[in-house]
Amino acid sequence: MKNSKLKHFILTVFFACATVYLFSSCISLKSDIKVNSHKDQMEKDMSELEKIIVPLEAIGGNEARKKQTEMTSARQMIIKLEKESAADADYSGKLIAWSGRLAILEGRYSDALRLYRQSAAVSPGNIPSTILNIRLEGDPEKRMEIIERELSLAGHNSAGFGELQIERGRSLIELKRFSEAAGAFDLAFSSGLNNVYRESYTSGRNYAWELRNSGGASSGSLDMLTRETINWNDCITLAKNETQLLRFISGGRDTSIAELFNRLLERAFIPYTQDIAVNEWPKGKPSTDEVVTRSGAAWLIWRLYAEARADRGLLSRYSARYATGANPRSPIADIPPLSPFFDSILGCVETEFMSLPDGRNFRPALPIRGAELLSILKKIDSL
Repeated sequence: MKNSKLKHFILTVFFACATVYLFSSCISLKSDIKVNSHKDQMEKDMSELEKIIVPLEAIGGNEARKKQTEMTSARQMIIKLEKESAADADYSGKLIAWSGRLAILEGRYSDALRLYRQSAAVSPGNIPSTILNIRLEGDPEKRMEIIERELSLAGHNSAGFGELQIERGRSLIELKRFSEAAGAFDLAFSSGLNNVYRESYTSGRNYAWELRNSGGASSGSLDMLTRETINWNDCITLAKNETQLLRFISGGRDTSIAELFNRLLERAFIPYTQDIAVNEWPKGKPSTDEVVTRSGAAWLIWRLYAEARADRGLLSRYSARYATGANPRSPIADIPPLSPFFDSILGCVETEFMSLPDGRNFRPALPIRGAELLSILKKIDSL
């Protein structure tokens, strides 16, 4: 009997202990779930904020301030998150840093500096704060020193590597070290960053890639290369200063840009119009300050290529193939087969001097960038 009572007592104690343990475990599990859920929400909020601010940073303060809807949305989101933020130092520090980065775009640099100091004090070394510190430095050389120091501390596989490479790429462009800048952007894109960085900075990467071989270009040429549009005067200046493609006209003499323009026009290297639908040339001459479109650039490029190859048959190669017969056809959707620009455009596309932006259309009315034109001229010059 005594043994039976003892066994009963032991079982009672065991089940009591087990119940307490399971109860405490349930409480702990619920607590862990709650904490993890809260952390997931904080990460989601930070990602959403990143998706709004990064594209604004990529286009810069002046352009960003034109996007008042996005700027206001970002500021309102920060205010809302600040009110809801928990006592999490790292989260709070990052949120303060993003507020400072937005303040730079808003033109409030003193506030941005104050917020950087506050963020660094709350959460030393958080990545948004580090990026804020870099962006507060106006001198690209000093900025590069900060970036290289942070990269040496961070390591290739650490958090922040991609963001630091983005900043490195931006600074290298300012320093006109274009090849290194393109490489920095590629490293950033391959580091597992949020897609918003690739979407926002691909144009910067492509710009750097186009300019990677322009290290020896004159300062005047570099100014043209940074523009989104160029005119005929710029085109001739680039060809004269950076290539040997106009020696067949200048004979090696220092011929003025105005004279080169007139002689190129006389020899049909420059079209009287850039309208691909024209049936006959207008009587009025084009102006040297006329913005050059992709159709006009193709016309000049293809004739310089034919001159360099000493093969004027190239000027009618494609129309002879596609634009004859009862039903002439064009392999490029927006280029009529009977257009005077047909051979030039098809030639530039087939030789890969120029591309079809969407895979089907040439977009002849779009302007050509100086960097793109110089890259093509250098290809021809090296043949």
